[in-house]
Amino acid sequence: MYKYLFGPVPSRRLGMSLGIDLVPHKVCSLNCVYCECGRTTNLTTERKEYVPVNAIFTELNHFLKENPTPDYITFSGAGEPTLNSGIGEILSFIKTNYPGIPVAVLTNGTLLSNKQVRIELLQADLVLPSLDAATEHVFHKINLPEKTLNIDSYIQGIIDFRNEYSGKINLEIFIIPGYNDHRKELDSLKEAILKINPDVVQLNTLDRPGTIKNLRAASNIELQNIVDYWNLNNVVIIASAPSRKKIKSYRKDTESAILETISRRPCTLIDLSQILGKHINEVNKYLDVLENEKKITTIEQERGLFYKKTKKISTT
Repeated sequence: MYKYLFGPVPSRRLGMSLGIDLVPHKVCSLNCVYCECGRTTNLTTERKEYVPVNAIFTELNHFLKENPTPDYITFSGAGEPTLNSGIGEILSFIKTNYPGIPVAVLTNGTLLSNKQVRIELLQADLVLPSLDAATEHVFHKINLPEKTLNIDSYIQGIIDFRNEYSGKINLEIFIIPGYNDHRKELDSLKEAILKINPDVVQLNTLDRPGTIKNLRAASNIELQNIVDYWNLNNVVIIASAPSRKKIKSYRKDTESAILETISRRPCTLIDLSQILGKHINEVNKYLDVLENEKKITTIEQERGLFYKKTKKISTT
């Protein structure tokens, strides 16, 4: 079992994606209300080598020698990968030793205001920053940022990166009804999109509960209304969870293991990650599909959100 690599994960956006976790669980510069991985436990903008670079080199060499080549190597995980000061060195290692494998970076984008971070990410093939708000009030309401962050420098950092970077940028915007779907915020977001000029804008919404109660997912109609309102030719709605089952890395044995585990007793996401020995992000992908198929349901308890198997309704 690898300590820092996970997957390959059946990713809706990246196909067969081998993940690299560059920071410990929930070390992040944001504490987003919608995060399926839970609340941020270390809210910080401090960059350091949270995960040893040499250990990642060792795991990558072993995995790529023993397994099929993934569609992407992806810096992601349950925290903000650009907080790791070794991300540039790791990118260089991959590009030197495995030049045929594209590298994607999933980032909240807050550290792109740091010129050194922007320089380090120039080696990536695809960068996917997020931007859920374009006004200070909504930024704080949705993303609960580290105290030194502000929306203007956040957006400017992404703009600066776009001007310096020759690769592909897909900007993800997470829509939460009642938070960032009103006209004033949508107008501000469109203005930011036009300044950033990403290759693609990906509209996303909740698959499952976030860190606070009473959040709901935007419907496909609501998302399409936003696409129509913006009237931009590079906005797409992220595909729904069922498409994951068509990806070659989707594993029926993982799906079965989750169902077998929670049929014995309800488990949290972290419980399942520990029991199955799989990264929290990987477990998340399978839970999305199982919930969509109504094979599992959730119950709120004192220790958090628990998943349990849906009871079959008798037809006799």
